[in-house]
Amino acid sequence: MFRFAHPEYLFLLLTIPVLIALFVYSQIRRRQKIKLFGNPVLLAELMPYVSFIRPQVKFYIQLTAIILLILVLAQPQFGTKMEKEKRKGIEVMIALDVSNSMLAQDIAPNRLEKSKQILSKLVDNMTDDKVGLVVFAGDAYTQLPITVDYVSAKMFLNTISPKLIPRQGTAIGSAIDLCIKSFGEKSTASRAIIVITDGENHEDDALGAAQLAQENGIVLHVVGMGKTEGAPIPVEGTMSFWKDKDGNVVVSKLNEEMCKNIAAAGKGTYVRADNSSAAYRVINNELDKMAKAEIKTQVFSDYNEQFQSFALLALMLLIIDSFIFDRQNKRFSKWKIFNLKEKMIGK
Repeated sequence: MFRFAHPEYLFLLLTIPVLIALFVYSQIRRRQKIKLFGNPVLLAELMPYVSFIRPQVKFYIQLTAIILLILVLAQPQFGTKMEKEKRKGIEVMIALDVSNSMLAQDIAPNRLEKSKQILSKLVDNMTDDKVGLVVFAGDAYTQLPITVDYVSAKMFLNTISPKLIPRQGTAIGSAIDLCIKSFGEKSTASRAIIVITDGENHEDDALGAAQLAQENGIVLHVVGMGKTEGAPIPVEGTMSFWKDKDGNVVVSKLNEEMCKNIAAAGKGTYVRADNSSAAYRVINNELDKMAKAEIKTQVFSDYNEQFQSFALLALMLLIIDSFIFDRQNKRFSKWKIFNLKEKMIGK
């Protein structure tokens, strides 16, 4: 397994485009100033050892070295040893609705993004629990098998969109069935399924699936997304909304009754999400009440540091950079490695 011990340093990579933009701007200003002095062709003859391409080469060498040093700070590592570890926690499977109706904006910024915010907070609050993720629309798919790898869980959350599932619909029952199967062999740990949806179930028997979960000792909670009065569904990349076959704008409404019935069948809690953090707090409190038991899991216990190769390469680049001067060296001027006249006159 590959990881960064300090991934927060990777945010420094955001400075790279800024540095490139500043360098390009400085080069444009340099050319403009040269033109103010006269004809660039004549000036090139008067300054035979002035180089234009050397500063560019030096800049990109230095830029590459900076990127490598940022990676060194982030401390890349490879896992080398797997060990079975016992933790006390619970097992949670999340079923997230990614149908087009989840793009409705009756909750800011929209139902799907609000759902991802709730899930992100839930994952942040987990320490020794297992978590897995199922996404569904007209079909249901396992996006993340149940795991203690919270970094991967949040990474998968960021990639979720309605485009993940071609067939539209809302197959809540299939999603619950898949969550039940995803738990694997029986465990003494408490188990829960969290369904996040607008409740517009058109595909299967969601209540039957919720009852099956309850019979297997799994508590099923439901978070309702949206408002009962509904909202139109934006078409991504446009300023228009989804319309039916008659040309009328489709209004997606939260089916709160369906959501409540599913939660009741699963002996769990129903909560409607809004623009506050109330839904997160309710579900998090319900999970905290669950009895924790020993969970066996495999984790990487030993990691080999990989930063040395990045540091060595950065050092080599900085040494090479120190031997490249902004102006051409008279002794090596016959070597046409950095021939700049063509660049200087803009040909």
